[in-house]
Amino acid sequence: MTQNVGSADRILRIVVGLILLSLLVVLDGSARWFGLIGIVPLATAAMGWCPLYTLLGIKTCPAGKR
Repeated sequence: MTQNVGSADRILRIVVGLILLSLLVVLDGSARWFGLIGIVPLATAAMGWCPLYTLLGIKTCPAGKR
């Protein structure tokens, strides 16, 4: 599995993931569980690989990296 997520993309994914996870604390009721969606961008940032990017043929990392 080759990396297809670049460093700027990773930083953005981490920020978005943390914001979404903060919904667990900020919101009340059943709407707060939408914050668990934040796990997806955090996981793809940690792995450096996004399955959707693979399907669409997008690669934001430099060509020489694996």
